[in-house]
Amino acid sequence: MSVSIDDVTRAAARLAGRIRRTPVLEVSPELFLKLELTQHTGSFKVRGGFNRALAAGDLPAAGLIAASGGNHGLAVAHAARELGVRAEIFVPTVSSPVKVAGLRALGAEVTQTGAVYAEAYEASLKRAAETGALEVHAYDQAEVVAGQGTAGLELLEQTGGVDTVLVAVGGGGLLGGIVAALDGRARVVAVEPERIPTLDRALAAGGPVRVEVGGIAADSLGASRIGAIGYGLARAAGVRGVLVGDEDIAAARLELWRSFRVAAEYGGAAAYAALRCGAYVPAPGERVAVVVCGGNTDPSTLV
Repeated sequence: MSVSIDDVTRAAARLAGRIRRTPVLEVSPELFLKLELTQHTGSFKVRGGFNRALAAGDLPAAGLIAASGGNHGLAVAHAARELGVRAEIFVPTVSSPVKVAGLRALGAEVTQTGAVYAEAYEASLKRAAETGALEVHAYDQAEVVAGQGTAGLELLEQTGGVDTVLVAVGGGGLLGGIVAALDGRARVVAVEPERIPTLDRALAAGGPVRVEVGGIAADSLGASRIGAIGYGLARAAGVRGVLVGDEDIAAARLELWRSFRVAAEYGGAAAYAALRCGAYVPAPGERVAVVVCGGNTDPSTLV
């Protein structure tokens, strides 16, 4: 299964009036920050979660169910509340307390289980089979990937076009969606934490493989295996991948706050880290956009 620009365009029509058109900060004529952390629930995830629910039509009485490191769960809980159905969210024990509190504030039933996302996901599938709830995958469903891609359509419209887009990778839903949305109109650079190299290992192995998960961005980029849809789109498009260290991510997060008053979470700062540490060096005059993908963080840690 894959996702095309037509799927992304249909998702954009479906989501009209349901999501925010997030702003782009023009840092310079060659650098743009797409501020997805200003989206409902603090990340791009609401695009895909909402699109999956809307595309399903009539929803089951049991509502929506999802496993998440936090941001996807917030998105699904928001969609459920907007649609008047219940949401049940499974999160690993490493999830940020800020995100768990946010889930409960949105009215979701929250279960914390497992050390990593994959374990929470297995528990959610078992529960979905018992209740009949609509399962909303965090990154490897066509409707989810197409929904995430709507950020890419907005970005092209808001900037008038760029040469390169830097995107953080966890499970690959945002990456795949933006690749589909750009449809060859700009190159995509995938940025991964060194301690969660899901795409890097998949490209080396010729397909998705399981990796160990760790590091400061694990609560949002902590998928142990890249999704088949995101991997397939990235490989077909010849996406280049770069790795960044935890120290680079932390430094980039602080710079986003100090220089631009952008309060990103660690995963949200990963793509910017690639520019800051030199993992990706633009050519002279190259127009680069960075997706700042999430802001569900403890602001006291930015001081």
